Amino acid sequence: MDNAGQTGDVMIRMAQGSDADAIAQIYAYHVLNGTASFDIVPRSSAETEQKIADILSKGWPFLIAERDNRILGYAYVTAFRDRPAYGFTCKDSIYVDPDFMGQGVGVKLLRALMVQATQCGFRQMVAVIGGAEPASVKLHSKLGFTQSGRMRSVGRKFGRWLDSVYMQAELGDADRAVPAREPA
Repeated sequence: MDNAGQTGDVMIRMAQGSDADAIAQIYAYHVLNGTASFDIVPRSSAETEQKIADILSKGWPFLIAERDNRILGYAYVTAFRDRPAYGFTCKDSIYVDPDFMGQGVGVKLLRALMVQATQCGFRQMVAVIGGAEPASVKLHSKLGFTQSGRMRSVGRKFGRWLDSVYMQAELGDADRAVPAREPA
C-alpha cells in the first residue's frame, strides 16, 4: 500500500456503467458502517448503473479515482434542488474505498469534481454531510467549503440521532458575474 497522502499514480476518469459493481461495493460499506449516508440499505449494482447513466445523461460529472485498475473512490454531482432557480447549484457526493481513506484520494476526487462542475456551469457546490462525519467535514474544509448550516437530529441510524451539516463552496465566478443563461 502507498504511503499516506501519495496520490501521484491515481487516475481520475469519468465513470462507466461497467464500474457499477465496484461503486456499489464502496457505497455498501459506507451505508452499513457509517453515517455519511442516511440510506440503511445499499443500492444494488443495477441501481448504481442507472444512477451513473442518469447523471452522465445530464452532462454532469461522475468521476472515478483509479489505480492499477482498482477503483479507489468516486464522486459525482446532482442538482441541489429540482426547481429552475437552483439550476446553478449542485450537490456533491463522494465516497472512498475504506482501504484508501486518509491517503489523499478524496482530495484529488473532490478537486477534480469542482473543476468539472464549474465547466458544466455550476456556480455553487453544496455538501450535505450526514452524521456530521468529521472526515467529510475536514475534506470539504480543506478545499474551501465553509459551513452554511447544521440541522440537528434529522436522521436516525445505528440507534442514535444524527445531524446533517451543510457546507458550501463557490465555483468559478460564483455570484460575481451574470451567467451566460438564465434558468429555464
